[in-house]
Order: sequence, then structure tokens, then C-alpha cells
Amino acid sequence: MDIIRKLEKYRLENKISQQELAARLGVAFSTVNRWLNGKAKPNKIQSYHISKLLNDKAAAKSLLNN
Repeated sequence: MDIIRKLEKYRLENKISQQELAARLGVAFSTVNRWLNGKAKPNKIQSYHISKLLNDKAAAKSLLNN
């Protein structure tokens, strides 16, 4: 699964808006909107921050499950 699909899944599972997701990632709402609509792709730095957000969530889940 590519990073954008994972990001959209994360957003929907956590019931957060694109606006809130943009704030968490430190980018503009329009940037997140373009990613999710396939009009743009995140650059390397943005991809790093997305991965960090997704991995922090996975780490938090694993701690709660133990």
C-alpha cells in the first residue's frame, strides 16, 4: 500500500479532517487535498513526516495492545 493510501486510511480511521491532517503535518490544506486527489505527490521531506506520523500511530497502538 502506498503512503498516500495509508495516510487516507489513517485520516478516516481517526476521523480527522484534511485541515487537521495538514496541521499535524505542517503543510497547507490544499497540499493534503492535492495528495489525496492524486494531483501531486509528497516530496522526500513531506514523505518522511507522513511516515513518522503513521509509525508513531502504529507504535502507540502496539503499546496500548500490550
